[in-house]
Amino acid sequence: MQTAMRQSAAVLSRISTLALWAAGIGLVLMTAFTGWQVWARYVLNASPSWTEPLSVLLMNWFIFLGAAVGVREGYHLGFDVLLFLLPEKGKAVLRTISDMAVLFFGVGMVWYGFDLARGTWSAVMPSLRLPVGVDYLPILGGGVLIVLFTLERLARRFSGQEKLDVEMIDATA
Repeated sequence: MQTAMRQSAAVLSRISTLALWAAGIGLVLMTAFTGWQVWARYVLNASPSWTEPLSVLLMNWFIFLGAAVGVREGYHLGFDVLLFLLPEKGKAVLRTISDMAVLFFGVGMVWYGFDLARGTWSAVMPSLRLPVGVDYLPILGGGVLIVLFTLERLARRFSGQEKLDVEMIDATA
């Protein structure tokens, strides 16, 4: 069981690192595209039509990917103030409640992200010539990662490995 937990943690660590890198690259690209748009508008007097919708799409991706990585690392909203006041058993209960709320939120993101993408897939963004549903894929992708990372947190807690050092797993991945 512990070997399977370590293997799944290593895989999820790689996915988390990939998501973080993708979010960072998206942020850099969004900044470059926005800079290009401003420069082209004021210097060339010809603003490209594709930069704004692509920048918004990239922003959606890096926000939802970054949020998912934050869930894995434990940076999501929780009961932090109460955790200082409660004994260990109470802390575990509050952490579980918090993780369950995040899990349900992630499931909602997957459900409604899929529904939004499917419902708008037939429309086309004129400037990018992509389906409008592409705008909603970050909600779906971020939701899937939030669900995976939250399930990992819950599995570690219920198997007694909550104290398993994520950085140690990252180092061996």
